[in-house]
Amino acid sequence: MIPLRDLNPTRRRPIVTWVLIALNVGVWLYQFSLNQYQLGVATPAFEHFVREWGAVPHHLTSGGKAGIYFTPFTSMFMHGGWMHLIGNMWFLHVFGDNIEDELGHARYLLFYLVTGLGAVALQVAIDPSSTTPMVGASGAIAGVLGGYMMLHPRARVLTLVPIVIFFQFIELPAFLFLFVWFGLQLLSGFLSLGAADEAAGGVAFFAHIGGFVLGLVLVRLLRLPASERGPIIPDIRRAEWR
Repeated sequence: MIPLRDLNPTRRRPIVTWVLIALNVGVWLYQFSLNQYQLGVATPAFEHFVREWGAVPHHLTSGGKAGIYFTPFTSMFMHGGWMHLIGNMWFLHVFGDNIEDELGHARYLLFYLVTGLGAVALQVAIDPSSTTPMVGASGAIAGVLGGYMMLHPRARVLTLVPIVIFFQFIELPAFLFLFVWFGLQLLSGFLSLGAADEAAGGVAFFAHIGGFVLGLVLVRLLRLPASERGPIIPDIRRAEWR
């Protein structure tokens, strides 16, 4: 299922969401400039950058140079390929604006970073001996999804759903869309236990799970008081989809 947009008006411009998307795209373009692939094989420069700045569970648990403990943060702005980047940024674009609206700019940034770091922490706890670098904003974005499910479970999400060989546009309640998404992460995570990183497809499913659950918990703690949120501004473009 691919979310196309949510039908959920906001009160303020999602400036932090835009900045986060721009940072992720900028870092990826730098990675790509290292000539990511030559005949389908990652170049040494690209691999070195990923191993230097990605979060490697084994390095974090076994100790090493002090800078290694900064990698859970830097890894949140790196990606492994174009589809990885596009998928993450699309989910952030669709769901991030409403969470930023509810938390305010500063609290939303704190929420995003904390859920992203918590996501890395759970993945490291589950597989501390892994030598595969973790990269991607998926954990933090999973936190955004968890926050969205907590605050806007009944919001409608226009979704592209594959049915056999056809695609159907369906408005789904957010709780159903996110319940299915989280269920797939749980299933994939437990199936990946004990499997090699390559056998699991190189996806840190428990980072997604950790970010989502942490988002569920944190979003109400950081939510702005009702008096500070202001009135909802109707969005005519959103209403046209109803």
